Amino acid sequence: MKRLSLFLLLALIAAALLSVAAGKVWVPWGAWTADDPRGIIIAELRLPRTVLAMAVGAALGLSGAVMQGYLRNPLADPGLFGVSSGAALGAVLSLFFGYAAQAWLLPGFALAGAGVTMALLALIAGRSGSLILFTLAGMILTSIAGSLTTLAISLAPTPFVASEIVTWLIGALTDRSWDDVKVALPLIAGGIAVLATTARSLDALTLGEAAARSIGVDPRRLQLAVIAGTALTVGASVATAGVIGFVGLMVPHLVRPLAGNRPSAILLPSALGGALLVTVADSLVRIAPTVSELRLGVAMSMLGGPFFLYLLIRMRRGLA
Repeated sequence: MKRLSLFLLLALIAAALLSVAAGKVWVPWGAWTADDPRGIIIAELRLPRTVLAMAVGAALGLSGAVMQGYLRNPLADPGLFGVSSGAALGAVLSLFFGYAAQAWLLPGFALAGAGVTMALLALIAGRSGSLILFTLAGMILTSIAGSLTTLAISLAPTPFVASEIVTWLIGALTDRSWDDVKVALPLIAGGIAVLATTARSLDALTLGEAAARSIGVDPRRLQLAVIAGTALTVGASVATAGVIGFVGLMVPHLVRPLAGNRPSAILLPSALGGALLVTVADSLVRIAPTVSELRLGVAMSMLGGPFFLYLLIRMRRGLA
């Protein structure tokens, strides 16, 4: 695991350097100085976007690994809890009512949506810590938030508002600034810290709920940690970058054969792998030969859809 993590870290550093330089206009290495006027492109456009790509990728990768370990379901994804849908609904409401004119209001609404979803999830799941009830509650909240988001789009007061909502929902890191980094980074860091505390409990859970209880795992406390950590990481990511799917599904599967099957062993590699994947993908959408920049959310869906289909086919063959 240490070698894998070190390799991913070095690859992430290389990808970050590429991300800072890459774009429709490439910034040469010699321009990375304070005396070169092109340095403002790096300082104000490329660097915050790169930092945000790494933070969002790490958040989604880690939350996906934790969810797959907690639910013991290799197809689990951060969107399953409804936190992504709740955060997206909050952001959509800010656009719908015209509150997104100020930069901090849209992320604020998105975080509020994630927080409300988290509270409802904890309330519906109750104190039992039942995985089945927890999963069903997440699916219900996802469905409700999705239907309300669709309703907001259909009732948008102007075509411009509807277009803004759809564009934001697709997900992208275009035109992000240091203000967005200041909003997302502390929340993501806090969520990562909470999710990291679940490592040992997730390992114990592989033995079964009864066995995990017998060795001191508190299912309710573990459930609250998973909910809170996922709400912070995914909520902050959606608040600043829109909906970027499949990262939490793909990355744990890619690192698991190299890191081992213990849930705790794939947490750090999943965070680094998620950061690497999103950073590279964001660089590629910028340099793609298209008239306008390809949206990051679209690119991840184009990768994630076939990957999800591959997993289903492989699982079906395994059950045959």
